[in-house]
Amino acid sequence: MKKVPLQYLRSITQAAFFVLFITAPPLNIFRYDLTLGHFILFGHHWSLYIDSALNSQTNVAINVLLYGLLPVIVIASGFLFIAWRWGRIYCGWFCPHFSVIEIINRLMIRACGKPSLWEKKSLPQQQADRQILTPDKRYWLPTLITALLFAFIWSVVLLTYLLPPFEIYNNLIHAQLTRNQAIFMGAASIAFCIEFLFARHLFCRYGCAVGVFQSLAWMANRKAMVVNFDRSRAKSCKDCNNACDNVCPMRLQPRTLKRKMFSCTQCGQCISACTQVQQFYHEETLLHWVDGEAAEKISAPPVSRNAPFSNKQNTNLYNTSKHHPGSTITQR
Repeated sequence: MKKVPLQYLRSITQAAFFVLFITAPPLNIFRYDLTLGHFILFGHHWSLYIDSALNSQTNVAINVLLYGLLPVIVIASGFLFIAWRWGRIYCGWFCPHFSVIEIINRLMIRACGKPSLWEKKSLPQQQADRQILTPDKRYWLPTLITALLFAFIWSVVLLTYLLPPFEIYNNLIHAQLTRNQAIFMGAASIAFCIEFLFARHLFCRYGCAVGVFQSLAWMANRKAMVVNFDRSRAKSCKDCNNACDNVCPMRLQPRTLKRKMFSCTQCGQCISACTQVQQFYHEETLLHWVDGEAAEKISAPPVSRNAPFSNKQNTNLYNTSKHHPGSTITQR
């Protein structure tokens, strides 16, 4: 049976979750209705039922615990456990925001040769599959249109999580939005458009609380799943133009230590890129996921007390450029 490519599988999970993100409010799968003052979960009203329990302080406390604190604790604990075990896998495989980031990244690379306006240098035109991708300024228009479109979609969808979805869509179709609805959509669309064009991965790395808490949980587990670089075959990198670094949407360097991969989303694009490069030499990828004892070595590699190098060199244990004078591997 033919193995499904990793990135193809990931694109399916991202697309499915983005559809769920859009359809959850109108299908009453999950939303908070400001007009009702409580959540709706799978068609059922999720409330603290305080009004019916006002005759007893004990009943009020029990309702707050059972319908308020307990569900939040269970969901948050489960989410953090997944992050503790597998890292920011939600970001790389499900997050509807991250999927938009990757789409705009690809368009911006086609437009200017860089995934971000803040990159100092353009990426190599030769891709991991050896195709040549020449920047074309005509792609700026599709890039702007895509950013505007997704910004508007996000603003509309977020509003449906707060107000009755069919009311919002009906008002939108018939151009009868209320003043507050129009202000919200306008402000949110502008904010998202600016973020999609200028921030993207920077927001994910430094501004997203969900992502940061996942990273903190992941870093706390030295045996959690992490991308590992096979240093024993480092010479195989000599004919590569840092393909794994180039494809990383978070602008990380996968061949380094775990603590330098704090915001890794486990998207596996570095693994896929390395696989494409090595297949031309009939070799296996030098990057692959590991966990357990193998991951612990990456998290805290053993260092001899009498080691003749400095602390800075200690953090660059994955530097392999010395193996070959013509290697293009970036200094870590």
